[in-house]
Amino acid sequence: MADCLFCSIVAGTTPAQIVLDTPDVVGFLDIRPVFKGHTLLVPRTHVPTMVEMTDEVMAPLFGAARSVASAVRTAFDAQGSFVAVNNVVSQSVPHLHVHVVPRTKGDGLRGFFWPRTKYADTAEAEEYAGKLRAALGD
Repeated sequence: MADCLFCSIVAGTTPAQIVLDTPDVVGFLDIRPVFKGHTLLVPRTHVPTMVEMTDEVMAPLFGAARSVASAVRTAFDAQGSFVAVNNVVSQSVPHLHVHVVPRTKGDGLRGFFWPRTKYADTAEAEEYAGKLRAALGD
């Protein structure tokens, strides 16, 4: 879709810290992460919401979510992860995406209140992206 931010990231026309690149799914760091290492996974094909997702999209997308949820534990010494899909409400980009957020007990995240932070600079974001790529075996 021409005016979709995530489609332009998938196409490589908008820069992003890519951590996963498969024939079906692209994963990249959220630019306003809940916690550093927060990753968004999107299908390469434009799918607006979870409701429009086909079975052919679901398997690779959630397979990638499972892989990234495991990788954040290794990459960031996290105890686990928070995995979520906003569907229309709170979906800031109308392209289906799965959030994988590294979690550690006592990290301060409560319920669905998502305080945001920023990477200090591109170098710090690349460091996090590199750790996640390494944990994913890229």
